[in-house]
Amino acid sequence: MQRLRIKNVLSEGHAGQPVTVCGWVRTKRESKGIAFIALSDGSTQDTLQLVVSETSPAFQILARCNTGAAIKAAGSLKESPAQGQKFEIEVSEIEIFGDADPASYPLQKKGHTLEFLREIGHLRPRTNTFGAIFRVRNILAEAVHEFFQGRGFIWVHTPVITASDCEGAGDMFTVTSLPLESLPRAAGGVVDFSQDFFGKHAYLTVSGQLEAEFLAMSLGDVYTFGPTFRAENSNTSRHLSEFWMIEPEMAFADLKDDMLLAEDFFRFLCRRALEKGESEIAFLEKFYKNTSVAGLKDLAEKSFVHITYTDAVRELEKSGEKFEFPVKWGLDLQSEHERYLTDKVFKGTVIVTDYPKEIKAFYMKMNDDGRTVAAMDVLVPKIGEIIGGSQREERVDVLTERMSKSGIPVENMQWYLDLRRFGSAPHAGFGLGFERLVQYITGMQNIRDVIPCPRAPREIKF
Repeated sequence: MQRLRIKNVLSEGHAGQPVTVCGWVRTKRESKGIAFIALSDGSTQDTLQLVVSETSPAFQILARCNTGAAIKAAGSLKESPAQGQKFEIEVSEIEIFGDADPASYPLQKKGHTLEFLREIGHLRPRTNTFGAIFRVRNILAEAVHEFFQGRGFIWVHTPVITASDCEGAGDMFTVTSLPLESLPRAAGGVVDFSQDFFGKHAYLTVSGQLEAEFLAMSLGDVYTFGPTFRAENSNTSRHLSEFWMIEPEMAFADLKDDMLLAEDFFRFLCRRALEKGESEIAFLEKFYKNTSVAGLKDLAEKSFVHITYTDAVRELEKSGEKFEFPVKWGLDLQSEHERYLTDKVFKGTVIVTDYPKEIKAFYMKMNDDGRTVAAMDVLVPKIGEIIGGSQREERVDVLTERMSKSGIPVENMQWYLDLRRFGSAPHAGFGLGFERLVQYITGMQNIRDVIPCPRAPREIKF
C-alpha cells in the first residue's frame, strides 16, 4: 500500500480504513503489553500516534524503534480516545528502514538550545521548532510567486556571476579560475584578471536589480527570487553571507507605485503565512514568544504609516531617547532608530521616504530639491528595515554624474546607461531579503535559524 503523509491522515482520514505511513520516531513508551510511538514525517506540526499491542507481530521489533529511527508502519486507522489527537493507528506491521543508536543520537526527548542545534544542522529540521520554521519558509516562498504571478509579473532569472557591483559597496566574493598559488600580476602588482576565465574581474552577485531593470524595460513588470551574496564581515544575528532576495521591478512606475506594491505584498505574505501556517506560528509563539498570530493578523490588515526621512529625524531628535548611534540629518538610520519609530512612535509598520542622496545608491532618482532621492524603506516592529526600494534614475545625464561621484566605473556600465538612451521610462522596484521576512514572521532572533545551511564569517559547516 502506498504511504500517506501524516498531514493527510490527520485531516482526511476515516476511521477503519487501512493506512501505511512512514516517518521518524519522536518518542516511544511502553506500558503493560502495549506500546505508543509518536511518529513524524515532516508534513505537519503534529505527530501521529502508533499503538502497538503485544499481540501484534510488530511488537517483536519494538526494541529497534528508538527515537530517530526511520520506520514504515501499516495498520488500521482508529479514532483516538486521547485528548488532543483525532486519530491513531492500530499497528499490524512495522518495517525499520534505519536504526538510530539511543546512546549517540543527539535529539532526545528534552529541550535543546538553538545554539546546540546549529551544531547539528543536518538533524535540526527533525525538531518541532525547525520543522515549523522550514514549513513557514515554504509557505512564504510559494506566496511570493502567487502574489506576483497573480499581478501579471514575469519571473526572471538574473545571473549569480556578475561583473557589476549594484550597491557600490565592494563587499563582494570574487569568482576566479586563476591559480591562487601563482596569480598573474599586471603593472603595479595587481592581479591581472584579463587572464581569468571571463577576461575581467567577476563576482558573486549582491543583487539582481540591474539586470531586472533591463528586463523590465522590455517585459514591463518582472521579479527575481534567487540567491545573493555579501562578503561583508558582519557576524551578527541579522546578517548572512548567502541569502535569498525578492526584487520586483516595474516599468512606467514611480515611488508611489513602488510603495503601494510593497505594502500590498507584505500584507499578502502575512495573510498567507497565517492561512497556511497558523499552527506552526502558534507553536513558535508559545515556545519563543517573539511572534504573535494576533499581531500578524493586525499587520495584515492595517495600512502603513508614511513619513519622510526629514520628519523621521525630527521625531527621533525630539524624543529625548538615549540612542547608541547619533541622530542627525544626513546620517543613515540605524536599527535602534527604526525600531523606535515602529515600536514607540507609530506602533506599527512605517514607510520612510526621501533619504539624503549621500547615503543611498547611485541608481536612485534625484528629487527636485537636489538633496534627496526618491527612496523608500519599509520598517516593521521589532526588526526595523525589511524592504528597501526606490524609483530609478531614468535621466542619463543625472545618472552618469551620480555614477561618477559614487566611484562606479562608467565604462563598465554602458549597457545600463543605454537603458536611458533608448526608450527610457520611469521605473521603480524594491528588494526584500527573504530570510529577514522569515525571521520576522517566525519571530526567530537569529537569522541563521531560518535558513537550512547558514553561511556567515567562518561558518560553512553544512
